[in-house]
Formats: sequence, structure tokens, C-alpha cells
Amino acid sequence: MSTVKIIVGDVRNTLAKLPDQSVHCCVTSPPYWGLRDYGHPDQIGLEPTPEEYVQTMVNVFREVKRVLRHDGTLWLNLGDSYANNGQTGLNDNSSGKSTLGPKRDGLGAKNKAWTRSRPPQTVPLGLKPKDLVGIPWRVAFALQADGWYLRQDIIWHKPSPMPESVTDRCTKAHEYVFLLAKRERYFYDAVAIAEAAVHQDAKGIPYATRRVMDGSPTVISRQSREYNAKPTRNRRSVWTISTQPCKEAHFAVMPPDLAEVCILAGTSAEGCCAACGAPWERVVERERVATRPGTDTKVTGDSMTDGNRDPERHVTEVKTIGWERTCECDEARVSPCTVLDPFGGAGTTALVSQLHERDSVICELNEKYAKIAQKRIGKANPMFTQIEVVQ
Repeated sequence: MSTVKIIVGDVRNTLAKLPDQSVHCCVTSPPYWGLRDYGHPDQIGLEPTPEEYVQTMVNVFREVKRVLRHDGTLWLNLGDSYANNGQTGLNDNSSGKSTLGPKRDGLGAKNKAWTRSRPPQTVPLGLKPKDLVGIPWRVAFALQADGWYLRQDIIWHKPSPMPESVTDRCTKAHEYVFLLAKRERYFYDAVAIAEAAVHQDAKGIPYATRRVMDGSPTVISRQSREYNAKPTRNRRSVWTISTQPCKEAHFAVMPPDLAEVCILAGTSAEGCCAACGAPWERVVERERVATRPGTDTKVTGDSMTDGNRDPERHVTEVKTIGWERTCECDEARVSPCTVLDPFGGAGTTALVSQLHERDSVICELNEKYAKIAQKRIGKANPMFTQIEVVQ
């Protein structure tokens, strides 16, 4: 049975309730700067300047670093915004006027009008109207300067992005997910998030393999030729994931599919040592396999007629053969890994964690959002989930 702890309150205070190195992975999407007014005096996201917002993020994630294990990872999703006529927003149009300022959220206010709880902001120093603020990278570089290892920028590609009435730039269809770590070496399960492999036939026409449960190669017939194909390949850094509505919430929530990839990569499916919390690691067997066996392509000198130096187009097939502990504890028991979301919102991170038998801890400032999270998580798997709400 997985456990979910929902801590209600300001994350700058609630994280202090968690012990050092008590979580294996952090998956989160903080409030974007200048986008939405949640109607709470202690909310994050409506700081007057980007610098103040960035410093707030640094302070929060400094505390996240404390509660994260040394072999843990942080997966941080952030969207960008524009400086426009004294406002900020994710959209702008050719006139330079913002089409999306800080929207008043219905759950945190008496009315749902697009009003402000603060006076309009001026264009931040150093920016011009219509400038892209660059918030995600500002935060990423600030965390890097604060000691985090900035390991990767991942592009979250949205197939159905929010419509924009702009005529002088492209419609924005992506956000960033940053992978950060406390140390140079950390837990990362590449096999758990491997994607379907794509190959080319003899004429250079791409085709994809099918996943098979036992990890064995798939035989695909194409143009009367059989190919022995690797089922998966190492996941690429562009993730195409559609946004998903949440009927309980009146604000955008992280898609479960996005949280799932981060959780599967950042935590062990086998669990962790019940004594020290060290995650178990996957044991794999690797074998070089030809995807075009028996080809008649000939090598001429240092090149080949089709420009490929590997005529059989070998790939490395990876099979999971077991799991092993990463500690020296004399402890046979295994416990679920723990996932943290300091900006819990509607509870998507916890929801996906419990579906994959991980424990989770989320912090949420707004008590109404915390109740939404509790309801969503409880409905998903009530028989195998224990939920604790801490005020």
C-alpha cells in the first residue's frame, strides 16, 4: 500500500517539517511568474520583478535539496512569460498588449473575473514591452549557481497548444522540464522510460518497432525483407505530451503522462532499502543485435555504398534480468520510494506516484486545492492508498 501525505501551508514553511534526505525524487511545476492570481496573500508567482521570483525559487529549492537524498533528482517544469504594457503573461499579440495577465482563480477569490489583487506591474528593469522574460532559464541558471547540477533541458512539446492571436512570432507549443541533481552521480532508470525505437529500411524509409513485454526483439516485415529490430531506444529530450483537463480544478494541471516519465526515471520500481532508503537498481544484460542481418551491402575502403559503416546496423538490446541493492545494510525488507511535489496543486504528482506504488509527499498553500488533491487521489485507488492531511 502506498502512502500520500498532503501538507497544507506555505511551502517555505511546510518543507521544514520533512527530515533530511527523506525523499528520492522531486517532480513539480511551480506557479509561473505573472500568470495567475490564486487569491492568497502568501502566494508565489506575483513578485514585482523576475529577480524576486527567481530568488524565491532558489530559496524553496534550497530546502528541497535538504530533504532530497544525495542520489535524488529534481524534475522542474516551468513556462515562460512576456513583458507587455506593465503586465506579464504567456501570450501577447502584435500590438504589444498582453492578452493574458495574472488571472484571478475562482477557487481563491469571491468572483472569477480577470482582476488583480495587486496594482499593475511596470515592465521590469532591463526588459522592453513584448520581451520574452526567460523565466525558466533564469531559474535554472540560478539553481545551478546555488549548487545544483543542471543536467538537461527537456522540451515538453504540446500537440494542441493554447491559441494565440500573434502575427509576429510563432504560436508557443512547448515548455521546459529541467533535470537537476544534487551530485554528479544520481539514480536514473533509463530503461524505465525508453521509447519505441525507429529504424530505417534499405531505402532509408523510417519505421518504428513495437514494444514487447519480455523485452525480446520484434520481427517486422517490410517490403518482403525481415528485420530483427530493437524494441526500444534511449529516450530523446523532446517529449510530445498532450495537456489534459481536470474537471475538479479551475486551473491548468500537470499532465499525468508528464509526471509519469519523471517519476519512472527518478525512482526505483523495485523500491528502496527499508533501513537506509537506498534505491534498488535494475540489473540489465546488453547484447549487440543486427537490425539488417544478411545484407549484401559491401564495404569499400572506409565507406559503404549506402553511406553506413555498419551494414547490418547493429543496435544494443537491453534486457532486465533482475534488481540489486545499492547499500550494504543487513535488511531484507524493501519499502516504496518517495516522491515530493512542493507545489502540489491538484495532486497529479501524488496521483501518478500511487498508481506506480510510490509513496508521495505534496505541499499545497491553498486548502481548497488540497481538498481537490485528496479527492482525486482517493478516487483513483482507494483500496491501496493511505492519505494523511497535515494542517
